[in-house]
Amino acid sequence: MRTYLGSLGCKLNQSEMDALAERLAQAGHEIVASPAQADLCILNTCAVTGVAAQKSRQALRRLHRENPHACLVATGCYAELSPGDLQNLPGVQLVAGTQAKERLADLLLKAAAWLPPSKGPGTQAKEQLADLLAGQGPTPVPWSDRPAPRTHTRALVKIQDGCDNACTYCIIRLARGPQRSRPPDEVVAEVRARREAGYQEVVLTGVHIGAYGRDRHARAPGVDLWGLVARILAETDLPRLRLSSIEPWDLPETALRLWDDPRLCRHLHLPLQSGCDATLRRMARRYTSAEFAGLVAAARSAIPDLAVTTDLIVGFPGETHEEFLESLAFVRSLGLARAHVFPFSSRPGTPAATMPGQVPAPVKAGRAGAMRRIAEASERAFQQQFIGRTLQVLWESACESAAGPVWSGLTGNYLRVSVAGAAHLHNSLTPVRLEALVDDCLQGRLET
Repeated sequence: MRTYLGSLGCKLNQSEMDALAERLAQAGHEIVASPAQADLCILNTCAVTGVAAQKSRQALRRLHRENPHACLVATGCYAELSPGDLQNLPGVQLVAGTQAKERLADLLLKAAAWLPPSKGPGTQAKEQLADLLAGQGPTPVPWSDRPAPRTHTRALVKIQDGCDNACTYCIIRLARGPQRSRPPDEVVAEVRARREAGYQEVVLTGVHIGAYGRDRHARAPGVDLWGLVARILAETDLPRLRLSSIEPWDLPETALRLWDDPRLCRHLHLPLQSGCDATLRRMARRYTSAEFAGLVAAARSAIPDLAVTTDLIVGFPGETHEEFLESLAFVRSLGLARAHVFPFSSRPGTPAATMPGQVPAPVKAGRAGAMRRIAEASERAFQQQFIGRTLQVLWESACESAAGPVWSGLTGNYLRVSVAGAAHLHNSLTPVRLEALVDDCLQGRLET
């Protein structure tokens, strides 16, 4: 069966779709790049903000417009939280929340066997597929075995799901459920398999990766994120290992010694959310701004060339003009490599949704713009520090220009780099001398 997979939102969502694509391709699905080619379209939705939920609905409508004959499946966080919103959208035949998502692969493997791609899209095929996904239909017989396609240079490996935190603004803990970790042997085996498949970099991802292993302590004392990282570095020859978002309270100074291994990417994404202590308390975050600044200083002292990136919420309920200015000044002082700025989005079912002092939308938009200007200036200053330096770049993709292909890739500390006129570089690690900053990208020259 020809299958199109799409994903919105976080790296965890993308990692789940990558894993699903691999399972389906190995069992016989043909993974296609365009919805118009598909018998089946699957979208992993996002609901972290109201805008993300709106984009999920828009994406499902767009998929149906591009191929009204395909069976359309909605899964993910929005499907978990608001299935009724999606069941009524045109073309959506199955809504599978985050819990059902784990079973979705097995159902689709049956579909892959029962409805080969030669049948093509159409009303009858769509009805038969819907019956099968609903638990009906004949016993399938496998019809082929194809290898999974690989187009990315970085593999996203999911190490845990769920979250036990109680941040007052967050809906994802409700959508994803409690913290639960994959067995460490299973994670190490997957990383090794990704390396054998040719990947140069693995990103460990999840909802709350810093909590990895806490739900397993009764059975496996001592299992935590940092022990897992140490195992991967010791037991594989992976050139690059990167960590996704880590809560500040999950990064002990003892863990910083792991960055003595240059294969561990010099990049930490530490969600700050606000630089105002009063706002942090209303958010139920577990640190003060001074503690966050101390952690960043310790990390930079231990890890040369470290890129610190973050997430920020502006316009949180009760945020006064003075509190916003306090947050703005703190963010300016940090020298961040990048910041994702979000105006507060009220999510039903969270404590913040009913807090007093809700900030008007125009005020939130103005604050978001001001914070983004500070973040952009900070990012440019960080990038400019590396002009004249030589760093290793992992090349991802190229676009054509009058001078030939222009390749784009990332350094270990998450700097976007381009070189023009080079030969095929996809999935290679090469030293590059960084020569200029143009727009938001460093331009470089390959070193021989």
